[in-house]
Amino acid sequence: MGHLWPPPDPIVQPVDARPVGKSSIYSRVLFRFIDWLRHRIAAASLVGDRPIFQNGQFSWIPVLEARTPAIRAELMDLLSERDRLPAFHEISPDVGMITSDDQWKTFLFMGYGLQSDRNLARCPATAQALKDIPGIRSAFFSILEPGKRIPLHTGPYNGVLRLHLGLVVPEPADQCWIEVGGERYSWREGRAVVFDDLYPHQVHNDTTGLRAVLFVDFERPCRAPVKWLNRLVLRAAPFTDEIRRGKANHDAWEKGYYRQK
Repeated sequence: MGHLWPPPDPIVQPVDARPVGKSSIYSRVLFRFIDWLRHRIAAASLVGDRPIFQNGQFSWIPVLEARTPAIRAELMDLLSERDRLPAFHEISPDVGMITSDDQWKTFLFMGYGLQSDRNLARCPATAQALKDIPGIRSAFFSILEPGKRIPLHTGPYNGVLRLHLGLVVPEPADQCWIEVGGERYSWREGRAVVFDDLYPHQVHNDTTGLRAVLFVDFERPCRAPVKWLNRLVLRAAPFTDEIRRGKANHDAWEKGYYRQK
């Protein structure tokens, strides 16, 4: 696509990077319902309940993996100006509970009701690949700087599963890994891994190189009626305080990023 962007300017700061405060009644009610639903989702899962899944359980993964070279090329173009990319906690303030430095960067395509048409247009091959992922809910490039560690934590909900497609993986591989529910996985370029982030997980990049993946959340296949309850939660999520704050932060960042385009 080429470099159509000017030399780096200071990025507009997020409009709301404050620590997460008391949630609205809507958010509290939704998260209580999520607490009630978690065990039912695990029991109704059509792919089982485990920390890390077998890729063969998802027929669309080989098509996504085959598109790695085109997706990686678009990522590499972005990495030439990665100092302009936001730290993850600058977009999603609740991430600040596990990391608060600028060593975990992101480039967002979509997320629970948010869609960045400009970012998708900048990465057309990636945008096309995302269209073919069933039940996709969020997607972005996730970039870890050398030496970055993300401590042990759990996600909020198992109604989605998480996929990482390895795009840039430094050596040695055994020093760059994710551990989910006690199972350790080292990324491989061009290979996907699917896991349930409700299990405790942590990430280490103990190398001198950068690690980057395509990070995707997609709807977990479940039997009815749990499938419908899960979809109800996923449709309700964009109206929570957390998602609305993230959207406002991203809109502010995007405005600054493309200001001189």
